[in-house]
Parts: sequence; structure tokens; C-alpha cells
Amino acid sequence: MRRNILLYGLALAGLLLLLKWLEWRFIIFDHAIEVYSGALALVFTGLGIWLALKLARPKVRTVVVVEPAPEVRGQETPVQGIDEKELARLGLSGREQEVLQLIAEGLSNQEIADRLFVSLNTVKTHCSRIFEKLDVRRRTQAIEKSKKLRLIR
Repeated sequence: MRRNILLYGLALAGLLLLLKWLEWRFIIFDHAIEVYSGALALVFTGLGIWLALKLARPKVRTVVVVEPAPEVRGQETPVQGIDEKELARLGLSGREQEVLQLIAEGLSNQEIADRLFVSLNTVKTHCSRIFEKLDVRRRTQAIEKSKKLRLIR
């Protein structure tokens, strides 16, 4: 009994497959121009997208910059000499150099004022003059430029 059901099911599946194949065959023969032009449109659309992505991709080069590890507070590296000629050229006073060094250590204006026993306004004045002489706008830029010019340790 199961064998008959299985054979009957296989025969129906084969017949259905044959009918679908014939249906597709007649659809393709009846609408051959539309099918081929649609396939051609898909191919050229894909080619256009690939070409646009290829041409529009920016040429990016990876540059690896190797820098020494940043200093940990409390661990000083060997002191490199401060460039006295550069200090003289910029016209930084001794007090401005002290303030610049304390900025580089990460102290706030109030902490610098407390450490140097001056008012907060005096520290702000020193900072603005340092920024003006170094031609920078921010503390981080001042630190970076002064390290490049070897104005601080």
C-alpha cells in the first residue's frame, strides 16, 4: 500500500515538473525578446555599479607612524636639552617657560596659580602671551609645538 502511494506521488511530482518546464519553455519562446533584453539590462546594470564603485573609490594609503610611548607621570625620561636659541628667538620669559612646563604636565590654570603663588588672572595672561608667541590657539597645540621646538622637557 505504501509503495503504491509513493509511486503515485513520484509520478505526480514528475508530471508537475514536466508541466512547469513546458510552461517556462513556452513563456520564453513567446517573450524571448523581453527576457533577453531584461537579462542584458541586468548584466549592464551590474557592470555599471561595479565600474562606478571601482572608479569612485578613493586612493587611500595607510601610513604607519611610530612614536615613543607617552610618559607616565612620575617617571621622567632622560632630559633633552632645552633649545636656548629658540627660547630667545620667541622671546619667552622664564616665568612663561615655567607656565608652559606646568601646562605640559597637565595642570589647570588654578593649579598653576597655586603652585607659582600668583593670581589666576596672571596665569591667564601668561597663557595668552605664550599662545601668541607660539602662534597657537589651544593648550594642546602649545604643548605639541613647544615639544617640537624643544622648549620644554
